[in-house]
Amino acid sequence: MNSLPVCQTLLLELHNGVLHITLNRPENRNAMSLQMVAELREVLATVRDDHAVRALVIGGAGGHFCAGGDIKDMANARAQGTEAYRDLNRSFGALLQEVQHAPQVVITVLQGAVLGGGLGLACVSDVALADHQAQFGLPETSLGLLPAQIAPFVVQRIGLTQARRLALTAARFDGTQAKRLGLVHFVEHDPQALAERLEEVLAHVLCCAPGANALTKKLLLASAGEPADALLDQAAQWFSEAVTGAEGVEGTMAFVQKRKPGWAS
Repeated sequence: MNSLPVCQTLLLELHNGVLHITLNRPENRNAMSLQMVAELREVLATVRDDHAVRALVIGGAGGHFCAGGDIKDMANARAQGTEAYRDLNRSFGALLQEVQHAPQVVITVLQGAVLGGGLGLACVSDVALADHQAQFGLPETSLGLLPAQIAPFVVQRIGLTQARRLALTAARFDGTQAKRLGLVHFVEHDPQALAERLEEVLAHVLCCAPGANALTKKLLLASAGEPADALLDQAAQWFSEAVTGAEGVEGTMAFVQKRKPGWAS
């Protein structure tokens, strides 16, 4: 067993071959900072070839999963120009690709806010469990931005027709609707039921041979087709142009100032 990295934004607990990863920025509803992205990628790299780790369970502290990207990181990138935005955006896409291709079974436990990048993480998990009151959504276009790295994975998860509706309206929906869309597999009505469902799923996972699971996952992903590196690179460029353009500036400022942007007034 490789020693796990020391993390400031994640809580890590390894038990019986299952690594529980808790996004731990509850004061920001676990918004995905650059540091959190880097730490998640380091954890994934550490356990990638560790056959003793058979499943990864990703959840969030403080009653929320993840409220999307960290606006503070975007504000810091503003002074550095479009390349900084592009690199910031693309690093999250790399994280999604790495979660998607993790040889372990990846399970997400979704409560509270599951927005933007949080929804993207749900879309690259092998099994998704949700509280019925969890709030899902792609709010990027309401901020004058693009769900740049997330969009291809959302399309792959729920299909183009529904992805178009959700991304182009920034609509919010709950856990029950997420199950209807095929985004999540199980919906529960209280924390105890959610915990019991997780234990049930893990029991099934641990009945399967880890090597066979890893190769089966690789086969399934190859069969379904993968979001290409070139597409995610182009998306990151479009994101950087959007966030520094008039709509992106107005949308992010409106969010920080807790007001409607000009186009929604």
